[in-house]
Amino acid sequence: MLRRTVTTLRAKDVPLQIEHILCRARGGTNRVSNLTLACELCNKAKGKQLIGDFLKEKSAVLRGLLAQAKAPLKDAAAVNTSRWALYERLKAIGVPMECGTGGRTKYNRVTRDLPKAHWIDAACVGASTPEQIHFTGVVPVLIAAESRQSRQMCLMNKFGFPRTKPKQSRLSHGFQTGDLVKAIIPKGTYAGTHAGRIAIRSRPSFHLNGINVHPKYLHLLHRSDGYSYQKGERVIPPAP
Repeated sequence: MLRRTVTTLRAKDVPLQIEHILCRARGGTNRVSNLTLACELCNKAKGKQLIGDFLKEKSAVLRGLLAQAKAPLKDAAAVNTSRWALYERLKAIGVPMECGTGGRTKYNRVTRDLPKAHWIDAACVGASTPEQIHFTGVVPVLIAAESRQSRQMCLMNKFGFPRTKPKQSRLSHGFQTGDLVKAIIPKGTYAGTHAGRIAIRSRPSFHLNGINVHPKYLHLLHRSDGYSYQKGERVIPPAP
């Protein structure tokens, strides 16, 4: 079944081929808007047929394919431009770097019989990849982007007029919801050291791992930045 991206394929480990939506024999070009991905069987079955004729019994697939073909590539262009700007900036300050293609990365990983993982692929980029990569026992830190608070200053009604008060400062006693902190409580029911992300409450005590902690016992470990961090079996949850 034809698709624009690999991620929409349901089958796993299916070899894909580049297919022209409008075949070259009918005047199709190699522009990215005329290219898609297809398994070998679909590629051969389509042949020189028009895409509308080939997928006439799969209207949903056809609509999705044509919509993707017409989608602008401005986001990809922005990422590509930013990538090369970063490359040139790092190169100018003397940071040792090496570029490589996705094909080279996969070749290095497969020839070294390494499992597929993003952090392992990062060690397989470029021609300087060593023949032996020792990763046994290495525990990567997994970073995932999470949602941030809304930047809208207040909520509007259907006419565009504010219906709530402006947002208040996110900081309270120098902390904000989602900050990773360590609490050292000297005495009481919860005496001891506690670590985790806090939730700011209107009262002086903040919520931390199911208990209320006064900010005077808190020490900032990491400011809330919109990311969650995971290392091994221990997970630091994202900001609520």
